[in-house]
Amino acid sequence: MRTELVTTLKRQATKILADLHHSKDPVLITEHGTPSAYLVDVSVFEMMQDRMGILEGIARGERAILENRTLTQPEAKRRMQKWLA
Repeated sequence: MRTELVTTLKRQATKILADLHHSKDPVLITEHGTPSAYLVDVSVFEMMQDRMGILEGIARGERAILENRTLTQPEAKRRMQKWLA
């Protein structure tokens, strides 16, 4: 991962963005030596958001299992009958 100063970003934004789009590697932006932000390519960010949604769904399912909030297939089918008809 590449690291850039915020002042470098201000001066060379076009070049940094072009490199980012080409490499797809995030760029860590620092201010006064402290991490401040990440620049991430749009396609990479959208893929990360999709993956996060999937992981959140899995976590909800695992929680439902632990809390015994699950149905058998016949029970689920019976409850959903009004939407399946």
